[in-house]
Amino acid sequence: MTMMRSNDGFITSPPAKDGLLARAFAGVLSRFHTLGLDPREHSALRRCHFAGPGGAQDVSEAGGCDPMRAEEHGDLVELLLAHRADPSRETLWLAFTIATACLGDNHLWQDMGLNGREELSALLDKHFTALYQKNVHNMKWKKFFYKELCRKAQVALCKAPSCRVCSDYAACFGPE
Repeated sequence: MTMMRSNDGFITSPPAKDGLLARAFAGVLSRFHTLGLDPREHSALRRCHFAGPGGAQDVSEAGGCDPMRAEEHGDLVELLLAHRADPSRETLWLAFTIATACLGDNHLWQDMGLNGREELSALLDKHFTALYQKNVHNMKWKKFFYKELCRKAQVALCKAPSCRVCSDYAACFGPE
């Protein structure tokens, strides 16, 4: 993929209007009406992925996430950005997209409007490779992110000394 430096110093790639990224952005915006991006970044995302005939020009940024969960959203964005594979705007936008979708009630890939966990895994592998590689036991992504946040905060997550003997093992690991 060819990378370019924009006038404001961000690295950006050519638009991928029909790509997996655009579907993830549109999927989250259609469900949550926000990504938590500042207006400049939201505008840039729209220009890059939704401009032109038939684009999602009606997709709007309705403001930040639920104030009660703003800190949680920020922690998730921080976790993702700490593991970003490149300095592109798309990766920045994807971090906000994933963090917003984590606040949903369904599987993460569903709240992102993706067709399955494989698509989400492909995005994570490409844009957050180090974090993707940490999930060696194939834990469901949303649970894995929260486990990482708890680990960082030094909060025990499992009810048992080991995940393998925890009563919630089946809820955290395996197919979705």
